[in-house]
Amino acid sequence: MNNELERFYEVIRQLEAGEIRVAEKTETGWKVNSWIKEVILSGFRLGKMTDMSEGLFSFFDKDTLPPRRFSLEDGIRIVPGGTSVRRGAYLAPSVIMMPPSYVNIGAYIGEGSMVDSHAVVGSCAQVGKHVHLAATCQIGGVLEPAGALPVIIEDDAFIGGGCGIYEGTIIGERAVIGSGVVITRGTPVFDAVNGGYIRPNADGQLVIPAGAVVVSGSRPMTKGPGAAEGIHVYTPVIIKYRDEKTDTSVVLEDALR
Repeated sequence: MNNELERFYEVIRQLEAGEIRVAEKTETGWKVNSWIKEVILSGFRLGKMTDMSEGLFSFFDKDTLPPRRFSLEDGIRIVPGGTSVRRGAYLAPSVIMMPPSYVNIGAYIGEGSMVDSHAVVGSCAQVGKHVHLAATCQIGGVLEPAGALPVIIEDDAFIGGGCGIYEGTIIGERAVIGSGVVITRGTPVFDAVNGGYIRPNADGQLVIPAGAVVVSGSRPMTKGPGAAEGIHVYTPVIIKYRDEKTDTSVVLEDALR
């Protein structure tokens, strides 16, 4: 085994153990560890196509990137029914995965979080503690370019069913994203509580404030034929900031854990 491949497998081991992360929070905000992404990308180049088929199902991928295998001692609840986790992803003890769901390489999921049915956590996405990713939601992957910040879902956030969070968007602590909301780096989000639009910061990151409750909305076009026809364009709206009533509506029953 050459030195580059040895380094790749060591970094994968460290990612799975939670010893290193693709992105981490600092006093000034989130920063990406681009060197880890570069090592992950080397695994695609160094790997050779191999047959990973099991039973009646056919799977073919690079031999450096097989599905991750867990043991009972890992303390992760993975319900039968088609769920898969790729090597190089970290799942903390007490994480719950409902079938079918998928977590890609480089992702991080904190303790007590739930990945619900048909939810996907993309490559290098960072999901905090006690987060609920509801059914069919998509947390986008950002593997390239290596310096780009991945999608980040901070602690105690709730991402509703059918949501899509993409392109390095940051969802602040305890935020609630209502069902069907799609947010990308270029999506203007209107704050109906404080007024004004939330747009990407100087680092190109769209940050949803802590505790914000976001639902789907629209705004009228102001120019061209669309304005004359009364056409509206999609705009997520912050309708409130989280309070006791909101907390009650997003609580997961302890019995499910």
